[in-house]
Amino acid sequence: HDELDFEFYGGNSLPYQLQTNVFANGVGGREQKVALWFDPTADFHDYQILWNQHHVIPIRVFKNNTVLGVDYPWRPMQVEATIWYADWACDVKPDLSKGPYVAEYQSFDIAGCPVDDFNPNGRELCYSPRFWWNTGNRWQLDPHQEQEFQNVRAKHISYDYCRDRARYPVVSPECQPNSSLL
Repeated sequence: HDELDFEFYGGNSLPYQLQTNVFANGVGGREQKVALWFDPTADFHDYQILWNQHHVIPIRVFKNNTVLGVDYPWRPMQVEATIWYADWACDVKPDLSKGPYVAEYQSFDIAGCPVDDFNPNGRELCYSPRFWWNTGNRWQLDPHQEQEFQNVRAKHISYDYCRDRARYPVVSPECQPNSSLL
């Protein structure tokens, strides 16, 4: 399966963090955590994920490095929004007696390419430049976006699998200098 995770952690006087993960061909383990500089529960916020054949951008950039042997998500996906808890995933156990916990969404929208399971050319059709997310200006970050991205990485990244030698003693190809992620 392919999956893009966009998960919030924190609360109970802890700073909020946003963890992302990219699964491609059933393989994940590409976690990054960002210590948020705002309280995501204080108000509604806009969040976007750009996913095209060149890269995935939630609050990070995960480029298509299939030329390096790195799997890249290409299968159709669905959106799921849940509140969940797992001991292994959280630094602090929530006070479950304060539930129920509720997430609210407004103005939800998806701009995407519909894929028909019976159409073998569906994936190639989704790469068409007729879709705004495939236009040339969406193939990489513009200089302003690149600067903002580097600022977030420098000031707010709290975990990056590319730097975790205890868990990943062999550096993933996409983590090599001049590849995609850094």
